[in-house]
Amino acid sequence: MSLFEPAPNPDSTAPRPLAERMRPATLDDYVGQEHILGPAKPLRVQIEKDRLTSLILWGPPGVGKTTLAFLIARHTSCAFIPFSAVLSGMKEIKEVMAQAQRNRDHGRRTVLFVDEIHRFNKAQQDAFLPYVERGDIILIGATTENPSFEVISALLSRSKVYALRPLTPEETVTLLKRALPEVAVTASDDLLEQIAVYASGDARTAYNILEIAAAASPDGALGAQAVEDAVQRKMLLYDKGGEEHFNLVSALHKSVRSSDPDAALYWLARMLEAGEDRMYIARRLVRMAVEDIGLADPRAVEQAIACMQTVHFLGVPEGDQALAQVAIYLAVAPKSDAAYRALNAALELVRSSPAEPVPMQLRNAPTRAMKQWGYSEGYQHAHLNDSGLTAMQCLPEALAAARFYEPTSRGIEERIRKRLEEIRQWVAAQRLP
Repeated sequence: MSLFEPAPNPDSTAPRPLAERMRPATLDDYVGQEHILGPAKPLRVQIEKDRLTSLILWGPPGVGKTTLAFLIARHTSCAFIPFSAVLSGMKEIKEVMAQAQRNRDHGRRTVLFVDEIHRFNKAQQDAFLPYVERGDIILIGATTENPSFEVISALLSRSKVYALRPLTPEETVTLLKRALPEVAVTASDDLLEQIAVYASGDARTAYNILEIAAAASPDGALGAQAVEDAVQRKMLLYDKGGEEHFNLVSALHKSVRSSDPDAALYWLARMLEAGEDRMYIARRLVRMAVEDIGLADPRAVEQAIACMQTVHFLGVPEGDQALAQVAIYLAVAPKSDAAYRALNAALELVRSSPAEPVPMQLRNAPTRAMKQWGYSEGYQHAHLNDSGLTAMQCLPEALAAARFYEPTSRGIEERIRKRLEEIRQWVAAQRLP
């Protein structure tokens, strides 16, 4: 309890929010953040060996920053003082420091947990420094903002920054299953997954939805309508690991391949509204650019990669517009799978025929002995010719007639096709006896 919060009324029967009731009591019950709390990971080692230093927990809302601070204090036998940067000022800071000093005089360390530390101004953050340096307090700051910009450098240099990640849908479902007895309902895995998808890695949001939906499900079974009402939007049928997931992905891909931007936008919207992982959609768009457009429009893959970076940078919902923009671009771009078919043809030949030795003219000869053995003999350097071409055979002799890439006459590939014909005609003329 904070020093500055009113004492709880023992006669109060008002239930605490589900998210508060479900806080884990041990590190083993804590879900998520395996990159820092898994076996032998840095923060886990610090806690287990009781070698705690001041630290900053940086991450989005609802990923367990406050819970982790509670658990750290409990596992290290420290006094725990939660402190809100929203509600407190310099007067409260001085009172907390005095309490921490008294704890130290009695041989007990103090963990001061400062929620939303980025809301403290520079002077307020400076006030912590001498107490951190003397070891009067172990400061744990929580922030949703980049500490590099929001926490003063002197405090950062004395703290270890740990970046917390949004919970995965699987981790959120694990938490929801644990909470079902608390709200006295049963629920299907599909409904729990829908809640997890909507929560987008925020456990508090997931708990709130479950609590509201459970209150609207008096028969003891969580209903789809109750969940839909709780999130205040239509819950679309969408099993991220099942058939409907792949049906919608297939519909989006084939709409782009068929140059139908309206259909592509519809299927994209269905996936977005159902909560599909945006980076998964971005990866699929990159694949479409490579597989179905290829060299007919080489900029398509550039656009798709830029989209992926934009989605990663902006997140939801701003990044969704980038997905829509690239889906339209890919749908109206000229189509060619010539490069895709060319690679498949080359792979098929490699798998079905003996591995031919590399021709001697293509081998490097870094030693005198290798030169004597014929390595690099007959090599022709294209840049030494005015045409920039050579008639040198680059395929093994047994495969000299092989052709894999045959460009179409669509988009940029029309120019590539003409250029390739010119090259092949020139080479054929040079090889005439």
